[in-house]
Amino acid sequence: MRDFEFFAPTHYKFGKNAYEGIGDDVAQRGWDKVLLVYGKSSAQASGLLDAVRASLEQAGVAVEDLAGVRPNPEVGLVRTGIDTVRSCEIKAIVAVGGGSAIDCAKAVAFGSLYEGDVWDFFCGKATVERALPIAAVLTLPAAGSEGSSSCVISNDELGVKNGTNGDAFRPTLAYLDPQLTFTLPAYQTAAGVTDMIAHVCERIFSGVEPVSVTDQIAYGLVRSLIEMGPRALENPQDYEARANIMWASTLAHNDIAGCGRSVVPKARAGGWESHGIEHALSAFDTSITHGAGLAVVMPAWMRYVWRTDPARFLEFGAEVFGIEPIEEGDEGFVDDKTALEDAVTATIDNLAAFFQSMGMPATLGDFGVKPDDVDAIADMVIAVKGESFGCFQKLDRAAVVEILSSAL
Repeated sequence: MRDFEFFAPTHYKFGKNAYEGIGDDVAQRGWDKVLLVYGKSSAQASGLLDAVRASLEQAGVAVEDLAGVRPNPEVGLVRTGIDTVRSCEIKAIVAVGGGSAIDCAKAVAFGSLYEGDVWDFFCGKATVERALPIAAVLTLPAAGSEGSSSCVISNDELGVKNGTNGDAFRPTLAYLDPQLTFTLPAYQTAAGVTDMIAHVCERIFSGVEPVSVTDQIAYGLVRSLIEMGPRALENPQDYEARANIMWASTLAHNDIAGCGRSVVPKARAGGWESHGIEHALSAFDTSITHGAGLAVVMPAWMRYVWRTDPARFLEFGAEVFGIEPIEEGDEGFVDDKTALEDAVTATIDNLAAFFQSMGMPATLGDFGVKPDDVDAIADMVIAVKGESFGCFQKLDRAAVVEILSSAL
């Protein structure tokens, strides 16, 4: 087991109507003026936004708004939020929504305390040292932003989607009410489950030797999501399924599934190769849902790299799907090498088939991506990740092109 540091300061309130006391929680912390960050329609239409606002105002907390956060949140709205924070002397940020709203809130929270432009944090010119406190009311489990040290923002002017990390902007408060997810569209539910599994897999396939306790946490999360995802699609108001999915969202990305698997103690485990490629994909076409993109990209990445550490894929297959190589004497046995390759291929095929059974796309062509687009997307990956990147296996531009081409 590698040395590691684990920091999880978020106070979670989980359960039915968990968010109802948000006003008192915020007021008790002395945050007497907040910026309320949310998307375009769903939180307003459901009445949740009004309930959160009423709770805050009844507790004596003044509220300013930052509305209209889109999927793949754009830096322009972040800058607008920063201006509001500074002009209105905001004390804390309250996000209502999924990962996009929470990531926008995070960027506002640390960008407002920085003298330069907030994009500096996303292009490597600055690192996050401090941020305003954040409270998050989660409505879309997927990104794990409600407890993570990650923040991803798009820049339409530059045509890129970059992330930054920092413990300073982990939310102080997170409210998780599974009932808020009952009305999620099936596609968003499935994309969320896919994103959670990808978060865990990025840590499982981090290029580090096995860590028994951490690995079992990771495998258990994947198994639970494979069980609960279809239940939520079959019955959107299955509280237990929704509750387990919502909690898995947090555990998949608050770093507990990577403890002891990082090369550097303070760093997140893994090279996040699939996420790096998908971020370029959804920057190339901002209509692509992140989880849906990962449903295509991650299996393609796996098929490209598995030979670097076949044993890791065999363990994943055995723990998650019960797949093991056939042995000499079994029907169909050819040789050990073929048996190993067949078992790994079956493992990756099973993962991709699960994504597709949930309604996720099978190929990049399903998004309208054409062979002529591959070079442009690969260039975007390398512009952000560098000429050589990754932990499980180093990737260069040619490797990215091959992975993307195989996924068409």
